[in-house]
Amino acid sequence: MDFSETRSSALEQSLRKLGVEKLSKEDVQKMPWEVLEAKIGNWIHYMRIAVKLLFAAERKICDQIFDGINVLKDRCFAEVTADSVLMLFSFGDAIAKSKRSPEKLFVLLDMYEIMRELHSEIETIFEGKACSETREAAHNLSRRLAQTAQETFGDFEEAVEKDATKTAVLDGTVHPLTSYVINYVKFLFDYQSTLKQLFQEFEKAGEDSNSQLATVTMRIMQALQSNLDGKSKQYKDPALTYLFIMNNIHYMVRSVRRSEAKDLLGDDWVQRHRRIVQQNANQYKRVAWAKILQSLSVQGQSSSGGSVPGGSDGGNSSGVSRATIKERLKSFNVQFEELHQRQSQWTVPDPELRESLRLAVAEVLLPAYRSFIKRFGPLIDSGKNPQKYVRYTPEDLERMLGEFFEGKTWNEQKR
Repeated sequence: MDFSETRSSALEQSLRKLGVEKLSKEDVQKMPWEVLEAKIGNWIHYMRIAVKLLFAAERKICDQIFDGINVLKDRCFAEVTADSVLMLFSFGDAIAKSKRSPEKLFVLLDMYEIMRELHSEIETIFEGKACSETREAAHNLSRRLAQTAQETFGDFEEAVEKDATKTAVLDGTVHPLTSYVINYVKFLFDYQSTLKQLFQEFEKAGEDSNSQLATVTMRIMQALQSNLDGKSKQYKDPALTYLFIMNNIHYMVRSVRRSEAKDLLGDDWVQRHRRIVQQNANQYKRVAWAKILQSLSVQGQSSSGGSVPGGSDGGNSSGVSRATIKERLKSFNVQFEELHQRQSQWTVPDPELRESLRLAVAEVLLPAYRSFIKRFGPLIDSGKNPQKYVRYTPEDLERMLGEFFEGKTWNEQKR
């Protein structure tokens, strides 16, 4: 049919001028992601122009020429648009069938979104029996994009849980995987209505698309937590293990509280994870500081430690020898200097959390140190080289605690 062929090639020409290309699944697979991403953005634009302008205009032409003869109107329009529709849909199909990867989820959702947006117009423009194949093809493409997007979700969850990147965060700060996953989840919430629509495509009876989105988000968060638990075991110092978990879970909680994810995950999730942050902060304090606090404890020490009242060691009322006190202070100084050197290199990126952790340490360390010095300082002062043993004032310790968790390098500390 000459008319159909002429209109068909004119329509294809219009699409080519726009920039539409005929690409196979193989072409798509070979393309670098940046190139493909740009082509998908263009495809969405072309789809809108094709359906709303070009196909709509062709429909009008066919309707006018074959006015009153419905069968011919539909058949003519189907013939005119067949190759152009195939050219557009085959690219969409190639993307839906291409190798899945997490970064493709958002473009798949963009593509699914445009198919949903154009659905009613496609149904109207391509009405009639002759166009049933096109309507069916549009429906299938839409469903395939939804299916691939949903499978990509599953892949992402699995990839998060099994992520084995050896990126070690030596200072215990927020891991790159944590910020990547949180940003990914935030992006998902920009597509909330699309996702609900997508879940409805595969909804089982009695399932609510809202709760499905919550379940998926919760599973991703759980996968991240499991992975972080595994990564935390890489640290030789258990105190750093607790600091790492504290930092990462705190980052997750703070990000959720500031986003729409809070409504979906709920207050229970937030409270439960805040408790995990607190538990890890407490464990850090216990593990990192128990030994040094032991140095400031004189319980169980008696005169049998070598103090002879009135003897050369200058005994004191508590019956603890000067030698014991000297040993304790030497041990305290060495341990504190080690802790200061090591933990000034550790990082707590959140200012509030960093300050509250320093405060928690100061609250147990400074009173114990003040009490020890008040009680046993005079014993040291009356001996030789007291400054060798009482090296720090409580104010010095407080100032040095203010340098903890700043992520300083060893060179910075020596300045």
